[in-house]
Formats: sequence, C-alpha cells, structure tokens
Amino acid sequence: MSVRTRFAPSPTGYMHLGNLRTALYTYLYARKEGGTFILRIEDTDQEREVPGAVQIIYNSLKTAGLTHDEGPDIGGPVGPYVQSERKDTYLPYAKQLVESGHAYYCFCTKERLEEARAEAEKKGESFKYDKHCLHLSKEEIQAKLDAGEPYVIRQNIPTTGKAGFDDVIYGHVEVDCETLDDNILIKADGLPTYNFANVIDDHLMGITHVMRGNEYLSSAPKYNLLYEALGWEPPKYVHLTPVMANAQRKLSKRKGDPSFEDLLSQGYLTEAVINYMVLLGWSPRGEREFFTLKELEEVFDLEGLSKSPSIFDTVKLNWFNAEYIRRLSPETYLEHARPWLNQMLDETKFDYKRLCELLQSRTEVFNQLPEMVDFLKEMPAFDNELYTHKKMKTNPEVALDALTRIRPIIDGVTEWTEEKLHDAVMEAITEFGMKNGQMLWPLRIAISGKMSTPGGAFEIAYLLGKEETMKRLDASIAQLQK
Repeated sequence: MSVRTRFAPSPTGYMHLGNLRTALYTYLYARKEGGTFILRIEDTDQEREVPGAVQIIYNSLKTAGLTHDEGPDIGGPVGPYVQSERKDTYLPYAKQLVESGHAYYCFCTKERLEEARAEAEKKGESFKYDKHCLHLSKEEIQAKLDAGEPYVIRQNIPTTGKAGFDDVIYGHVEVDCETLDDNILIKADGLPTYNFANVIDDHLMGITHVMRGNEYLSSAPKYNLLYEALGWEPPKYVHLTPVMANAQRKLSKRKGDPSFEDLLSQGYLTEAVINYMVLLGWSPRGEREFFTLKELEEVFDLEGLSKSPSIFDTVKLNWFNAEYIRRLSPETYLEHARPWLNQMLDETKFDYKRLCELLQSRTEVFNQLPEMVDFLKEMPAFDNELYTHKKMKTNPEVALDALTRIRPIIDGVTEWTEEKLHDAVMEAITEFGMKNGQMLWPLRIAISGKMSTPGGAFEIAYLLGKEETMKRLDASIAQLQK
C-alpha cells in the first residue's frame, strides 16, 4: 500500500507553529515512505475565512521547503483540493447514510436547540441532542422538505455499545456510544461540517495516514462509525500531542505567541525553525540534534513521536538559530544582516563586511542587530560610572588620565586601520607603564558609550572613522572633566 498523507489547513490566518509541525510531520512521513504528500484546503467554515490566507499557506509551505505532490495550485488525480469546490460531493453520501439509518434529517429550530441547551445547563449536564427528529415519519420528513423548511443532517450515533479506533501514539481508544452526540454532517447552508468532509475527502483521496492534533481524539470514534456505516476502511490515525506555550496552555496567536511568519520576520532562519520544531514531539534515534530537511526525510519515523506535550522554548530556539547563524558563510550572513543593519546605519558610511565579521558569532536572532549597532549611528548618553571596572582596575579618575594621555597618540595615527591603531595604542600603554585594561576599557567606553559591543576599542574606532572617533573622544574627556 502506497502511503498518502495530507495537510489540510483552514484558511483562517497565519500558519501557527502547531500547524507547521503537523505539516512537517505529515510531509516527512510521506517522503520517508516514498509516498504522496497532499495539500487540501478545508474552507467549509466560510465565516472564519481570512482573505489572502490561502496564499499565506502556499507561501509558508514553500518557505519551509514542504513541497506538496497534489493540491489546489498544482492539481492531481483526486481534485478538486478545496472543500468548498467539492460541495456537491458530500450530500449524496449523507443521503446514503440517511437511507441506511446511520443519519437523519433534523428540522429543529435554533430556538428549540437553545432551550434544550439551557435546560441541560440548569441540570448541570452537558448538552446532547435528544434525537427529537429521528422519530419523524418519512411522510413528515418529505412534507417538511417540500415546504422548504431549513434542515441539517445529523449522524445517528447508537445509544448503546462502544465506538473506538486505533491510534499509532495512543493505542486503542474506546468510548461508550451513549456519551457521544449526534453531530451535524450537513449544515443548513448545504456545506458539510469539518468532521464529515474530512471522512469523505480522506477516503476519496486515498489517505492512508491521518496526522492531526490530539484535540480530535474525542471526534475519532464518530469518524470510525461513519467509516463503518459507509463500508470503508479507516486510515491509520496519528494524533499528535500539542505544542505548549507553557505548562498551562497551548501556543495561541491570540495570546501573543508567534506564528511561523512572525519568527521569520523577527530574523530567525527557516532551517533553524524547522529543525527546532521537528524535535518538539519527536525524538531521533541517538543524541544528534541538527538535521537538514533532506536528512529528516531519511530518518523520520512514527516510533519517535512522543505521548507528552512539548513546550515551545524561545531560549532553545535562539540557541538553535545562533548555531545555524554561525554556520553561515560570511557572504550569506551579510545578506541576511544587511536589511537589519540598514534600519540603523547608512551602508555607505560603514564597512559592513568588517562589521559582520564582528557580529556573526554574537548574533542569536537577526532582529537583535539594530540594538547591537545603534551606538555606531549615534553616541548614547552614559554615566561616568561606566568607566568603573574592578577587573580592569579603572574608575572615572583613571579613565580621565588614560584618555588624556592617549588622545594625541590616536590623533597622530595617519593610516586609519585596526592594525595601526592597535600598534600605536599598545606601544603607548607600554611607555606609560599602564595595564592594558586601564587604557582599553576607558577607550571603548569613551567612543561607544556601551559596556558590551561587537569588537573592542580598535575595531570600533576603525568602523567610526577618525573624525567621529576624535569627536567622541573629546566629548567624553570633557564629560569626565566636569
């Protein structure tokens, strides 16, 4: 049997990270097994559809490198791949279930259902439809249909016995039928519900493995009852544990958690995000953590999927991203860094190549760069106590003496390179009989106004240029003299 998997998002906004991980696992399993990865757009809930969301789905999958074999944009043998375009597909199957007694027409008004729901709440019970319309005669049903009364079609769940299914992660799951509600299959607008469309489409598209979040565990027994009623073999289920923001709640865009697009716009590398996300719920064999997408296609397996929820840890993601950044070629790093540096600096005034050499090993996420280089654009205000450093044995008094001595030495450097600056200053330190730190720490503070900078005093002075360096040095000496 050839493996066929599907990623079936609803076009309701950005690709949140739980969806990305589902898409990733679905894609990887198909590739590992030499199967087919299908993209299906599930847009039956038209009220929640966000304009442009389908394009976001395409873009996100393309950016992540998850290439689908069949889908709305490329076609395939079992299309269409958008549920709203398959509207006429579902009603015949619902009517087949009505004929076999596994479903029925329901004409209950919204008011009646609300009253029944309120009554259940009064009793402290969960609302469950009471099969009121199941007992209508064929003549009564036909009369209502002929009169054009609005209706839905409901699944007729048995009132006794058990319903269950087998899951790759959770094993055999079984529930009492009496706890299940007669959920709606066809809505009043003629469109199928998400649950019913899933069953029909998965069967007609030959889906062999369904991977989805474990919030659908409670629905799966009802799915299997539909498969049985239609005489179809159900797919293998793989219900994935959630990605959590913390121990209490799942990741949620509404709670401010980032989407895949958000992470990319913040300066995370796609490869790092994919590598990190695959490990949230799946463990490779051995201790290895870093994988390319191609390598993941070869090693991914269902056995490594976890039964425990995974917590999205930004610190760990940052570590992954920093590792990937360090592995970039200098040219590629500069390409990624340039738009972030341009937010703060004028590239015509600074040696970006040298600046990036200093920044690359310090960068965790590219959106940190503007703050890391802001001092180059404008000297920040700072307190003279910044010169105090116990290890360097400096304080404002030592700094004033050091900077006053070194000023003419630096001003005398004609060839403005890091090497010439280094040689001139280090020679002067020896002549003055000072410790290196007593000169270099004050000099760094005097021209950067920061304790932490990419590179030391010589690198900063070179990047600033002689005119700006001397201007800042003079201003800092004047501030110390007050």
